[in-house]
Amino acid sequence: MIDPVLPTYARAPIEVARGEGCWLIDAQGRRFLDFGAGIAVNAFGHAHPELVAALTEQAGRLWHTSNLYRVPGQERLAARLVEETFADTVFFTNSGAEAMECAIKMARKFHSHHGNPERFRIVAFEGAFHGRTLATIALAGQEKLVKGFGPMPDGFQQVPFGDHEALRAAIGPETAAVAIEPVQGEGGVRAVPPQCLKGLRELCGEHGILLIFDEVQSGYGRTGKLFAHEWAGVTPDIMAAAKGIGGGFPLGACLATERAAAGMTAGTHGSTYGGNPLAMAVGEKVLELMCAPGFLPRVSEASGRLRQRLEGLVAAFPDLLEEVRGEGLLMGLKCRASNAELVARARDAELLVVPAGDNVVRILPPLIATDAELDEGVRRLEAACGALRAAQAA
Repeated sequence: MIDPVLPTYARAPIEVARGEGCWLIDAQGRRFLDFGAGIAVNAFGHAHPELVAALTEQAGRLWHTSNLYRVPGQERLAARLVEETFADTVFFTNSGAEAMECAIKMARKFHSHHGNPERFRIVAFEGAFHGRTLATIALAGQEKLVKGFGPMPDGFQQVPFGDHEALRAAIGPETAAVAIEPVQGEGGVRAVPPQCLKGLRELCGEHGILLIFDEVQSGYGRTGKLFAHEWAGVTPDIMAAAKGIGGGFPLGACLATERAAAGMTAGTHGSTYGGNPLAMAVGEKVLELMCAPGFLPRVSEASGRLRQRLEGLVAAFPDLLEEVRGEGLLMGLKCRASNAELVARARDAELLVVPAGDNVVRILPPLIATDAELDEGVRRLEAACGALRAAQAA
């Protein structure tokens, strides 16, 4: 008999009762150090008092009107995002997949708007993850995502990660855009070098196509900048954001330049819930906290500390671990042992981490993690490695 909840998740055997900062407490009272952060969502941890206050205050006034009317919170948050980023305009969504859907539509509409409807194909990279809608799984092209859901929508192709010649060869008269994650999360915490992002920006300009950055996981302070592409000193034409943008409340956004968004006029796109007053109240507070003086530099400082300790862990367990990957507090441990087994052993040590592709364990603490919490997380990870080594030797 099928479960009342559609069984599409392989859930860990934990029933979470409440959260406090970087900690989750289960129904039995066990305290887990949360280095998954809801898969890079809970940038300010759990039950942050200022986010709770922003949400409850708004909940007492107004929940939902749809986008039939002006939403002042959208106007304020969009203006602030425009001020802080490359973008001239913002479309609010409920999720990262929806933000990427908007980006795909916008890229196609751009070329159609300029009299080139034949330019509709978008090139992506193997190992990418862009969401779970039909268009976004077709864009990523991973077998585990698309199997059983065919035929896939036309207009998407993938090239090997880091293969510059393959990318150049893939661009043709039907190409509309290139889409890339500055740091692949699900794909194994693989960072794109700054010089490659710069080269990609030049390549897109050379061919008159748009550059789309998927910063759903790498954005919103996760690498020590508001968005990861800022480290390379380049800007996209269109960008998807989500996860950390709402600090745990469902929220996403598609940001774009005025040029890229030229074809997106009234009626071309929409969302019933996107940008609702509750999400906007939380989103405004998240961005305020994120842009407070000293916050992002602290993330970079914490990243250096965490990386140093993880490098020590790799040195101590070369039979289990291969290397440290990632940027900021989007870290990964490339494993020699099974990443799933290490995740389970970490859970036994009351540490929550997240598996990723390429046999990687993602380490995604809330951006507010203290030095003591970072050290404790690595200590628990060390205990997990010790338990796994002992189990393998038994």
